[in-house]
Amino acid sequence: MNIRRVAAVLGATVLLTGGCTSVSEIGPEAEAASATGCGITTAKLADENITPIESNPVPELPVTVDSADKRKVTVRSADRILAVNLYGSLGEIVFSLGLGDRVIGRDTSTTFPSAGKLPLVTPQGHDLSAEAILKLNPTVLIADDSIGPPAVLKQIREAGIPVVIIDDEQTLAAVPEHIRAVAAALGVPEAGEKLVARVRSEIDAARRTAPDGGTPPRVAFLYVRGTAGVFLIGGKGAGSDSMIEAIGAVDAGSAAGLTKFRPLTSEGLINAAPDVILVMTEGLKSVDGVDGLLKLPGVAQTPAGMNRRIVDMDDGILLNFGARTGKAVEALAKAVHGPCQ
Repeated sequence: MNIRRVAAVLGATVLLTGGCTSVSEIGPEAEAASATGCGITTAKLADENITPIESNPVPELPVTVDSADKRKVTVRSADRILAVNLYGSLGEIVFSLGLGDRVIGRDTSTTFPSAGKLPLVTPQGHDLSAEAILKLNPTVLIADDSIGPPAVLKQIREAGIPVVIIDDEQTLAAVPEHIRAVAAALGVPEAGEKLVARVRSEIDAARRTAPDGGTPPRVAFLYVRGTAGVFLIGGKGAGSDSMIEAIGAVDAGSAAGLTKFRPLTSEGLINAAPDVILVMTEGLKSVDGVDGLLKLPGVAQTPAGMNRRIVDMDDGILLNFGARTGKAVEALAKAVHGPCQ
């Protein structure tokens, strides 16, 4: 599910709130709550660096692959790679395959240390710049439907650059196929299978960290952008449900009968009755931290709001569904199954 498209459609239906304040500025009450084990908990990866599955695998090219936009695309060189989407997952996969030294640019969401200094090809938000891309002279562009506009992709094709579109389903189940599709387009299918095996192993290990027995916590994912007036709650099929269920918790939105992303309402959130509210880090900042979050419809009336039980996670990791997904599940499990549970 593409949050960006949903937010654009629903943003006009929700109320604008102001400001941007760092989490460290949310006040002494929140800090005191955190010190007792409640309050704000940030889910962090133990190591933000990418560990390649192989060291400089040699692409076997040319190769012709089926692009998700129903085109057959022939890739003849992987010397200068661009892999871009809304979530940063495609760039992460390329680096994890061991081809990071061939990547020449990045999208806004690709922020892990080894890619952080690459030039942006999305200089304004998440829209691709044809000028920025053509200036880098890529030999292949890998993208998905979460990024655009289509006119730019058309311009890139007309310049003779192969454009391979990957399916943009954002779920745990889709991660292996995304890896295989990227690996196939770059001529390193064996490295792709090794990476799939590693990611599956990490996801399985992360699942096992969930506590056995007891009542699983109800977790509601809220997509909030205070500066844009966008406040949504995730439900079945949103992608956030996949992460929440992977840690042995109940997705509160799905349990309340919600699907995909819906505008946040007092009634909807109170009915969902989450024990924990999960948000992206930048989204939490955009509503002035926990104090601002508690002012949104229904939040203060939920068990999570009453206990100030909020978990945040980096925007480029929580719904990334890339090669570090297993590590993301592990970090989320540690944050949610904390002393407040």
